[in-house]
Amino acid sequence: MILHRVETAEREEIEKQQLQGLKNTVRRVMENVPFYKEQLEARGVNEESIAHFVDVQKLPFTVKKDLRSHYPFGLFAAEKSKLARIHASSGTSGKPTVIGYTENDLKQWADITARAIAAAGGEKGHTLHNAYGYGLFTGGLGLHGGGERLGMTVVPVSAGNTDRQIMLMEDLQPDVLCCTPSYALNLAERMLELGKDPRKTSIGYGIFGAEPWSEELRNILEDLFNIKACDIYGLSEVIGPGVAAECHEAQDGLHIAEDHFLVEVIDPNTLEPLPDGEYGELVFTSLKKEAIPVLRYRTGDIASITREKCRCGRTTVRMSRIKGRIDDMLIIRGVNVFPSEIEHCLMKVKQVSPHYQLLLSKRGHLDEITLKVELAEPFHEEVNRNLQDERIRLLAKEVLHHIKSACLISVKVELLAPKSIPRSEGKAVRLIDARTETASK
Repeated sequence: MILHRVETAEREEIEKQQLQGLKNTVRRVMENVPFYKEQLEARGVNEESIAHFVDVQKLPFTVKKDLRSHYPFGLFAAEKSKLARIHASSGTSGKPTVIGYTENDLKQWADITARAIAAAGGEKGHTLHNAYGYGLFTGGLGLHGGGERLGMTVVPVSAGNTDRQIMLMEDLQPDVLCCTPSYALNLAERMLELGKDPRKTSIGYGIFGAEPWSEELRNILEDLFNIKACDIYGLSEVIGPGVAAECHEAQDGLHIAEDHFLVEVIDPNTLEPLPDGEYGELVFTSLKKEAIPVLRYRTGDIASITREKCRCGRTTVRMSRIKGRIDDMLIIRGVNVFPSEIEHCLMKVKQVSPHYQLLLSKRGHLDEITLKVELAEPFHEEVNRNLQDERIRLLAKEVLHHIKSACLISVKVELLAPKSIPRSEGKAVRLIDARTETASK
């Protein structure tokens, strides 16, 4: 394994690089982005006032709404004629967020994604089966560019058409599978339905991301496919996949590409910085982007960071796996809980499957959660497919006990027959908010 020089650099050298990158980014946005120029001048901040990498805290925050309110090119620092590609994230409430890349941005993106793939076990000469979606979504083309940059053979399958995916996996013999963890689970489930053994594929490594997933789900996927499963992190507003990735040696936190991004963790309520090891909102400042550099972008993702050297040899900051998104945090009778924490409890119960959904509704003035989870196929057969069996009631009590003990909340548990919950070909829909509907009844 060949590591990039910055991946094993001393902290002093990394921070020196980050300081220079921070100065360059401040200069670039002051010269080209009025939105940032006005805020920086109001704060009395310029390139000369940045003397240390922690001076990033002098800069203003950026949120997704800022990109949407300046749609499409208002936050760009490069002329439209200089753009090599445009991506966009989904516009859940109207306009999407538009992200541009210069030719150099694409090269830099390919470099960091290649490093991420290599960290997860990919090597030159390997074949990469890429089941992330292509198009405006950054996942597919992001992993594609990184795979080619690493010298891999990339199979651009994209998302969907599960039976065809399985055929290509059998025929083309890929070494690495890239997709969301929920879709990897769907692939394995479909293979078993077809009488095929996922453990007998040629795949040795899985690179799974684009949604929070638990350590327990990792264990399930590793057992189903007989692989090493590693997490990858990124978001289009920062660059796309490759911002951080787990190494296959330790699988203990995601290594951030610190020569490209300066990371902070803040309290999402006070906006004050939090010390290493404490969970808070991830904030990224880009250090080398040309088309659309971002200052202190609030991701909405909850994680912690550590600067301890990893046993793989890398010295870069590691972020924990994403605990959840601020938007997905549930407040049930004063207790904060993320869907991933409920998943953590759920995966301890062998009689249920990893397929579940959380339905959030209103009972009077109080929020209520219904956990819908499928039975594992063997247990479903054991109770003769009878959901009224006494063992089903006792199992529901066991699931509730695990959740109450760990998360300190009560939920209504509904145990369903296998295949009852819709399968996703991309990000799984884990949370359904029906509070408005139930409150109006």
